[in-house]
Amino acid sequence: GLVKLEALLRWRHPEHGLISPADFIPDAEESGLIVPLGTWVLEEACRQAKLWQARHKNFRMSVNVSLLQFSHPGFFAAVINALKDSGLSGEYLELELTESIVMNQPSDVKQVLGNLQRLGIRIAIDDFGTGYSSLAYLRRYEFDKLKIEQSFISSLGEVPSAHAIVRAIIALANALNLETTAEGIETAQQAETLRQIGCMNAQGYYFGV
Repeated sequence: GLVKLEALLRWRHPEHGLISPADFIPDAEESGLIVPLGTWVLEEACRQAKLWQARHKNFRMSVNVSLLQFSHPGFFAAVINALKDSGLSGEYLELELTESIVMNQPSDVKQVLGNLQRLGIRIAIDDFGTGYSSLAYLRRYEFDKLKIEQSFISSLGEVPSAHAIVRAIIALANALNLETTAEGIETAQQAETLRQIGCMNAQGYYFGV
């Protein structure tokens, strides 16, 4: 059943319609606007999650966090304010971090993660299987979930190595008591394959309504 939604950002341009984040997020990061933009997204996601909890009691919201946003001195305060202003309990918020955040700020990450998790917030590593994918940081920090990068999922049933990699990630997560979520599910066959190899959660257009 439905347990959580991920907040996805689109820019509704008056002339060009909906613009993908791939087209404007890089500019927002380069200019520094990603910090106030990320704060706004966090606030809106928490507010919407609280509203939806009127119909779905244990509904959770997942929000992506950028490197610049996480690095900003006011990030933790922004999270606290978003929860306080919306009335959402921290246990119903999940933050998705990229591997670059963990690898680029090893001295600061542990304290910030600890502070977030003490609020009940769950921490997921997004797009696991790409980038650094270092086993060292999985041992050093206490995460809650690994999200399996969608390029592996799209190759299931077509590329044998993709199937082996997904199985290995799930086995690793199980050994470390981490949840797994497969990203980018588009077919019933992908969903069934993931169920058979033990993936706990899945998201993608296949489940859209």
